[in-house]
Amino acid sequence: MRMYDIILKKRNGNELTDEEIDFFVQGYTRDDIPDYQVSALMMAIYFRGMSKRETADLTMSMVNSGKVLDLSGIKGIKVDKHSTGGVGDKTTLVLAPLVASVGVPVAKMSGRGLGHTGGTIDKLESFPGFSVEMSMEQFLTNVKEHGIAIGGQTADLAPADKKLYALRDVTATVDNISLIASSIMSKKIAGGADAIVLDVKTGSGAFMKEEKTSFDLAREMVKIGSSAGKETVALVTDMDQPLGYAVGNILEVKEAVMTLKGDGPDDLAELCLTLGSRMVVMAGKTESPEKARKMLSEAMDSGKAFDKLREFIISQGGDPTPAGNLDLFPEPAVVRTVEANSEGYVHSIQAEEIGKAALVLGAGREKKDCSIDLSTGIVFSVKKGDWVNKGKSIATVYARNEKAYGEAQNIILEAFEIGSESITLPPLVKGLVTADSEERY
Repeated sequence: MRMYDIILKKRNGNELTDEEIDFFVQGYTRDDIPDYQVSALMMAIYFRGMSKRETADLTMSMVNSGKVLDLSGIKGIKVDKHSTGGVGDKTTLVLAPLVASVGVPVAKMSGRGLGHTGGTIDKLESFPGFSVEMSMEQFLTNVKEHGIAIGGQTADLAPADKKLYALRDVTATVDNISLIASSIMSKKIAGGADAIVLDVKTGSGAFMKEEKTSFDLAREMVKIGSSAGKETVALVTDMDQPLGYAVGNILEVKEAVMTLKGDGPDDLAELCLTLGSRMVVMAGKTESPEKARKMLSEAMDSGKAFDKLREFIISQGGDPTPAGNLDLFPEPAVVRTVEANSEGYVHSIQAEEIGKAALVLGAGREKKDCSIDLSTGIVFSVKKGDWVNKGKSIATVYARNEKAYGEAQNIILEAFEIGSESITLPPLVKGLVTADSEERY
């Protein structure tokens, strides 16, 4: 078998066999196939596409390029959740302890952020001493004893995906449904969960800007998960404005803690209850999403969800004290407001631009080796549809210095569109995709 023939076959628009896909995936992972040949194949796939069968085969080949977590020693149905990412997306910080508090085991691998804010692990490290550095044995023990553990993504989970994504990133071949879906699902399947809930974002702050392509991606990933024997559902959700009010690591942690206590922003709480109820149903705790939602709401109201967060932080070496007193989290040197330059209704808050403002403030990293400032970010005073008066605060900026504040202020003001007419807000959840049905809301 020759790589040249595989490239030629796909360039001509023909389907690759399972053996041909596995040949290039495993060969590239072992460094037996050079970058330039795989780049050529990625470009051929980008233009010619892949069939559903090819996409599923590519996913499983990437899964089998490394280790697959064995979670069979943990009782119950293990349900994982993945978000395609957005601005202010702190759902895992809420969902993990929330569903764990009602008896759904959470064994999750998460990463550090590359972009406007840190990832889940960066945010959790806002708690002094918190660590994801543990053996796999300790990881599994924590799930068994506490019902929850979040570890760092290891290099031996789907290593082919890591190599292929790095290559796609520099060859303009990222934006392809089959390649995106296989990349995401290879990591989810390698994570060992029995079932998977996907939160596919759509809008200005999402990777997929258009609703149609977001549903296309959702369908593709659900089919991959189902073909791998995992019950998989996807919700397509709005990311045309930041989720909640906070953007930035510690600021998002604070908002997540408030949500677990039943006092968070309406959109964040609604999304977590919707995603969480699906996880509870898939874990077999109840057959009714309505009953699952009630279980989760009661866990918030009773304090069970917050108690599980504290237990989780302690189990991974962290100090949960700031969760009980949010004022104990550190603040940066500069805290300033941004004032509206006109009056009217907020018509839009361009989430992608807000992400850029957070990056300017130091809340994210442009390269993997960059450091981030956990204390910086933005807290908004208004959401889409709200009325604002000229000169009134629309956001509070947490900055390392005045220069960063000034740059962020300009970006934030440009991101806001204010008009005289009231607007009708779109639904937060756009639809649900399962293996055999699709609903649009």
